[in-house]
Amino acid sequence: MTNDEVGVISKEALRKLGRDAQRNNLLAAKLVADIVRTTLGPKGMDKMLVDSAGEITITNDGATILDSIALEHPVAKLLVRLAKSQEEEVGDGTTTSVLLAGELLARAENLLDKRIHPTTIAKGYKLASDKAIELLSENSFTISTLDELKKIAMTAMTGKIAENYKDKLANLVVEAANVISDGKEFSLDDVKIVKFSGGAIEQSSLVRGVVLDKERPNKSMPARVENARVLALDFPLEVRSPETQARISVSTPDELEAFLKSEERYLGELVGKIRDSGAKAVFCLRGIDELAQYLLAKSNILALRRVPRSDLERIARACKARIVSSEADISPEVLGKCELVEERQEGEEKFVVVRTGEESRYATIVLRGGTQHVLDEIERAVIDGLSDVRVVVRHSHFVCGGGAIEIELARQLREFAKNFEGREQLSIEEFANALESIPETLAENAGLDPLEIVTQLRKAHNQGQTKLGINILSSKIEDMLEAGVIEPAKVKSQAISSASEFASLVLRIDDVLMHEKKSEEKFEVE
Repeated sequence: MTNDEVGVISKEALRKLGRDAQRNNLLAAKLVADIVRTTLGPKGMDKMLVDSAGEITITNDGATILDSIALEHPVAKLLVRLAKSQEEEVGDGTTTSVLLAGELLARAENLLDKRIHPTTIAKGYKLASDKAIELLSENSFTISTLDELKKIAMTAMTGKIAENYKDKLANLVVEAANVISDGKEFSLDDVKIVKFSGGAIEQSSLVRGVVLDKERPNKSMPARVENARVLALDFPLEVRSPETQARISVSTPDELEAFLKSEERYLGELVGKIRDSGAKAVFCLRGIDELAQYLLAKSNILALRRVPRSDLERIARACKARIVSSEADISPEVLGKCELVEERQEGEEKFVVVRTGEESRYATIVLRGGTQHVLDEIERAVIDGLSDVRVVVRHSHFVCGGGAIEIELARQLREFAKNFEGREQLSIEEFANALESIPETLAENAGLDPLEIVTQLRKAHNQGQTKLGINILSSKIEDMLEAGVIEPAKVKSQAISSASEFASLVLRIDDVLMHEKKSEEKFEVE
């Protein structure tokens, strides 16, 4: 009996069933993977993204690309979520995880054509994934020097606009990590990145402390305060407004003058309390009245208004100050201390530097560049570098890049597959083949022969040369450890795990029901 006869499912619903649903889902995932495929590696291509407002972004960052494109197919949307999960967990490897997921599903289609059941394929993929992560640990190295951290940061930046300046930027990343890390862990929230257009990328620098894209509201305020006592406020230095609508009636000039003087007296008392507390630098979340600015300048106090809350909290932590919510709480006990507060100017840009002492674990990377588009891409590269360094500091292990680890894992997985009989063995072997798609894509994007490169790497790894990979910059097969092409082991394990779970999830879907949109947009892949 059909649905039309029973009427269980709405006639407005779109339905894909059985092999058609599987084929449609697999194709959608492969198409999304193909979008980012050409961006992988040092010689990967860039994508130009234009949003609905006409804003242009040029990047080869997988997470940025996938987050920017409008997708309709539900499996394609799930793959974007996979990329976001990879980004949130380890901060890098999104392109690798998406490519691997797409390749696993492409390989699964071959197995489905051989009438192998989807759950059997999923079981084989799970066995292969678990074994690959185990082998990954066995083939990893323990981080031991700052130079290795720098190489990891440089590998993360290779292939982006920042590549020509990766030595300089990697130094900044490692210096920042060294400032904020306790040797085992650090948070990216403790590193701020500010961008100023104009100037050369080589002029980028690191400040131990916080940099604010602000300037003094009153030029009579001091531009430089050393050994400053810091006050952080989250209420305005302005005349208090009534919480409800109020009407003030004055009938004579004397009453008006008395009312204005009461406002001046309130601000004078408030600034006097700040001055008596010993504060020499005030950071205010909200506005500062012009009269209050004048009185603060007269008291030789530097004050900044409308400081973003994230920066206010960062300053409070860095200077060990308490954020004050009420004028009644202003006292010497809530003040913090910093080495220097100074307004600086580079080109036409003015900014304020809050430099903390040597014990502080807060840093700001100041990026310079010719245009905003360049700065945005450099920022993404620096974030990738910071993310990779953070991951390797936390987990302590790294692996050889350039496709070396994927070739070695594939080789050992084929040996592992011999322990199984029948269809699970085929699934594990296809998982190994999918891993080799990473060096294949690296070679293809560099204009090399992927088949020749993979064949040479297989031969070298079979002979025990497990560190050999493809150095895209020299177009040669080299020892990746000596070439300094290394990546965090956790980024690879997360990509393998996420891709395998995604592939298994999609393979188990044999029925897709979706309400048909009135615009008659379909989610089928043509």
